[in-house]
Amino acid sequence: MVGPYLSLTLFLVAALGVAPARAQNFQTSVPSAILIDADTNTVLFEKNADDLQTPASTVKVLTAELIFQALAEGRLHLDDQFTVSEHAWRTGGAPSGGSAMFLPLNSTARVEDLIRGLVIVSGNDAAITLAEGLAGSEEAFVMRMNKRAAELGLVKSRFGNPWGLAGPDQNVTARDMAKLAGHIIKTYPDYYRYFGEKEFTWNKIRQQNRNPLLTMSIGADGLKTGNIDKESGFGLVGSAVEEGRRLIVAIYGAKSAKERAEEARKLLQWGFRNFEEKHLFSAGETIGPAQVYGGTKGSVDLAAKEDVKVLLPRGGAERLTGKIVYEGPVIAPVEAGAPIGRLEVKRGNSVVLQQPLETVEAVEMGSLPRRAFDAIYESAASTIHQKLSEKLSGKKK
Repeated sequence: MVGPYLSLTLFLVAALGVAPARAQNFQTSVPSAILIDADTNTVLFEKNADDLQTPASTVKVLTAELIFQALAEGRLHLDDQFTVSEHAWRTGGAPSGGSAMFLPLNSTARVEDLIRGLVIVSGNDAAITLAEGLAGSEEAFVMRMNKRAAELGLVKSRFGNPWGLAGPDQNVTARDMAKLAGHIIKTYPDYYRYFGEKEFTWNKIRQQNRNPLLTMSIGADGLKTGNIDKESGFGLVGSAVEEGRRLIVAIYGAKSAKERAEEARKLLQWGFRNFEEKHLFSAGETIGPAQVYGGTKGSVDLAAKEDVKVLLPRGGAERLTGKIVYEGPVIAPVEAGAPIGRLEVKRGNSVVLQQPLETVEAVEMGSLPRRAFDAIYESAASTIHQKLSEKLSGKKK
């Protein structure tokens, strides 16, 4: 019988130098924020990143993801036409007074134009039209949103509509939205580009992209802003690239559009200037074991599909701790390449990296486990402690 989540402590890494004061003392005025390196998934900065926030129009990032997924799977095409319903026109269009693409009632529009209306000018009418066109109704689309959010690991966020209306069923966290942004950037590069277009003209109405980062010459190329009123605050999910390194920022609760833009810019620039990459494990390299019950072996080695890297403050004094977390013991038989848990790396009390792990080899069915869990724990912890310490200290075996 599968038990609760188990963890295997892997390593303690000694200090590597003296951290610059500005890397230690960075502060932001917004109530909730997170900054992530897109390549390594390292969390460079976080402040109340798991607090629930009103997403406003940043919810359209998930709306876009569902459309991109349908396009990638061939269930939808850019030239498909959707009809503008009275609900989409009245609730999200010109009569509403909110952000709109200004779609005429009962008109039709190409999916590609609706995408631009969604992510460039933040059209509520575009969001509702896409939702109804793909799922049949806004309510059915919302069900897909929450199902998709669960699939993508947006563990705390809940969605009540595809365009940003506030409500008890519409809450996100900065961490979840940064994770969603990273997924879109990596999975749909051909469609992500729409977020970076600086203007869009529809029906002879020209509108500028609402993302202020795009005009700041900092390498920004997406994603979305959002605000409803001063009480809910101003939010932004953004991304920028500098010298091949991509960072993702999510902030919520800013008091003004100006504060939102300035704090997002400062976070991105600070991240680019103050961190450097450190290689921990190569793709396929054994990181540690997981306990196996009922197999020919008492454990199975785990590795990551991709290189495991982390960003550290330049010249910083970093004490990292890491552990393998998995649901176990794992029941034999086990296939090679089976997803088993994750590697978690902490800097101080903050989790800066989570990397999925998979089995290096297969374990066939056996009569009884050949090793007790305590023996696996002790030997593995000792081995990996030494292995990672050598890696980060620069020593060779």
